[in-house]
Amino acid sequence: MRVGVYVDAYNVYYGGRSLCGQGTAGWRWLDIRGLASSLLSLNPNWPGATLERIVYCTARINAARNASAQRDQDIYLKALVAHQSVDHIEYGKYVYRVKNAPLATKDRKGRPQLVAPQWPIMVQDSGAPLQAGIFMASVANSEEKGSDVNVASHLLLDVLGGTIDAAIVISNDSDLRFPLAEARQRVPVGLVNPSKGVLAGDLKGNPQEGVGLHWWRQLTTADFQQHQMPDPVGRYSRPVGW
Repeated sequence: MRVGVYVDAYNVYYGGRSLCGQGTAGWRWLDIRGLASSLLSLNPNWPGATLERIVYCTARINAARNASAQRDQDIYLKALVAHQSVDHIEYGKYVYRVKNAPLATKDRKGRPQLVAPQWPIMVQDSGAPLQAGIFMASVANSEEKGSDVNVASHLLLDVLGGTIDAAIVISNDSDLRFPLAEARQRVPVGLVNPSKGVLAGDLKGNPQEGVGLHWWRQLTTADFQQHQMPDPVGRYSRPVGW
């Protein structure tokens, strides 16, 4: 059984940061092939499974906006290739723009709650308090674009082209609902949630739908910490703090 692995890099990064801690070292130098091999070994329902192809979908950080982060990311991407931890890197892009939105805070479940006028900051209309007023904020916004589409595209191209017999998708992006549902009609699919949050509802399914033998798993702090590349990888050394 030939297995393709499709990784949403930013979903993995922010998942690892939520599990391990942003300022904690020892998890960013992630060996994707080592992690994927471990995931395969934990699944007894895919006998004879071998890693055929690992596709890593990401976007390059703009050096003009964050030179140190761009430098660290560049070292990591080069190390992934040098260590043969991935077979292909597919690049999306960052979009930078000014975004206008209502001012909000998080409620107890993390959902946005609009900020209402209240003392000491009130909104008035012709001298009368306007309780239903909404505060608007204009902020600089950077958004990574393309990783989810690239994951979906490579997954379906490989499934429909007969390149693989099973797939592992590492992401918790609900936008992947449709391509995952289509893939499950044709090959067994393992879905890996890289974050400590609950699995996106749209990504849930039945292990027996389509061709069956599907499975779901959630990564842990240990998954990140125990699957690190050697340091250095050739001439690429792990960045300080990683």
